[in-house]
Amino acid sequence: MLAELDRQRVSDALLQAQRERKQIPGPSRTWPEMTLEDSYAIQDLGIKARLAEGAIIRGRKVGLTSKAMQRSSQIDEPDFGTLLGDMFIADGGEVERDRYCVPRVEIELAFIMGHRLEGPGVGKSEALRATEYVLPSIEIIDARVEDPRTIFDTVADNAAAAGIVLGSQPIDASAVDLSWIGGMMYRNEELEETGLAGGVLGDPVKAVVWLANKLAQFEDRLEEGHVILTGAFIRPVWAERGDVLTADFGPMGTVSVKFT
Repeated sequence: MLAELDRQRVSDALLQAQRERKQIPGPSRTWPEMTLEDSYAIQDLGIKARLAEGAIIRGRKVGLTSKAMQRSSQIDEPDFGTLLGDMFIADGGEVERDRYCVPRVEIELAFIMGHRLEGPGVGKSEALRATEYVLPSIEIIDARVEDPRTIFDTVADNAAAAGIVLGSQPIDASAVDLSWIGGMMYRNEELEETGLAGGVLGDPVKAVVWLANKLAQFEDRLEEGHVILTGAFIRPVWAERGDVLTADFGPMGTVSVKFT
């Protein structure tokens, strides 16, 4: 476990990397004794620094929601990060490629919370009752840490959270089986990846359940109005300057963003 001063050093370095759009070596290489507890504490320091600068919390993201990704990261549960107001991009809008280090995009379902959801002891029924509706979305992920990186580095780096584009066609989470919602990711009209939302823990609602119960360990909760990204169900797709990334959710419509 790291001393508080070392945690602050890592947080400061990650924030600087984000500001300069320049990756840094993985903190876990410098501090091999780093634990997951350290990583979440470092993430929290970074979020508090952004809040002090005027940022606002708009929600959370869940990552590593597939068994394959968990095995590759040598963990047995997902991870989470925080979504801030300046990460949100309008559907069909543009974003500068130079805003990021190495941006990639993923297809996800976003849950919009209708009221507070607080663990422990949250189950699927409670999560569904707390959800106002679900939207299709694109998440932009960005690593401020160089390869090779560990789960400790990624969690400290706010789970690679960088951007979110929400669609406009809401779904009643209780009216459909969300596991069977599919998506296709196109880059410049060329199909890159496809997947089903069931790739997220078998049911994306389970990501909300896990998150609410996990946050209880940190004396935190999901608030009314929060946007919850439940995890990718495709492999990440690279985004370069000039690329238009479009996620086609069929009956749920499309979501797109252009990198300039």
